[in-house]
Amino acid sequence: MRIERVDDKTVKCFLSNEELDEYDIDYKDFVLRSEKAREVVQEIIVQAEETVGYKPPRYSFDLQIMMLPEQGLVLTFSEREPESEPLIECLREMKKVLLRAKEKVGMAGKAGQESQSGAPSAPAEQAENVPSVPVRKPEFAIFAFSAIRDVMNFARVLPANLRVDSALYEMEDTYFLCLGKGHAAYERYSRACIQAMEFGSLYGAEENLLLRLEEHGRCLIQAKAIRKLRG
Repeated sequence: MRIERVDDKTVKCFLSNEELDEYDIDYKDFVLRSEKAREVVQEIIVQAEETVGYKPPRYSFDLQIMMLPEQGLVLTFSEREPESEPLIECLREMKKVLLRAKEKVGMAGKAGQESQSGAPSAPAEQAENVPSVPVRKPEFAIFAFSAIRDVMNFARVLPANLRVDSALYEMEDTYFLCLGKGHAAYERYSRACIQAMEFGSLYGAEENLLLRLEEHGRCLIQAKAIRKLRG
């Protein structure tokens, strides 16, 4: 493992094919953020601290992966400021809102049952103020799936009338679904993104990732992938 310091917030790590075999890990593990990949990344960060004085990011980092044919991989770690994660923050906030709404529905049903049984019902609660999502709402995200059946299962749970944009790519035995807001309401689009992370993982929300897929991957479905995969 060879680690090089690029600047205060960036380091590069070269992993040879022999080291990848030793770790029993490959490109796909890093793309899908597997448990093995997380362990290797943590080991790299520790070694970077010891060998080149690297300080781990305060919030999170971007991980770029470059394959070197017949040699190995180069991993580049660069610190990501919190404001560069609008999609993650937006989805977290939306998930909280959806869970809160689900809890309220359950409480309302329980109160109705108590009322019908003659039990005194609790006074109605005032509606909570729904926390606002970030001002800049991302309208595009890419999700990675380890198998095509996972993408199909995800497509089947989405409403048939969900008007999102979608395209499917394949690269290194991994399937990438590009999901755009399209004409869908933002709440419905956010809900779809949350559901996508139950079947796969968030790959990113940057245009350069799509360009990378277009350049190095294979386009399987260029448009309306969700509708076509639903069958």
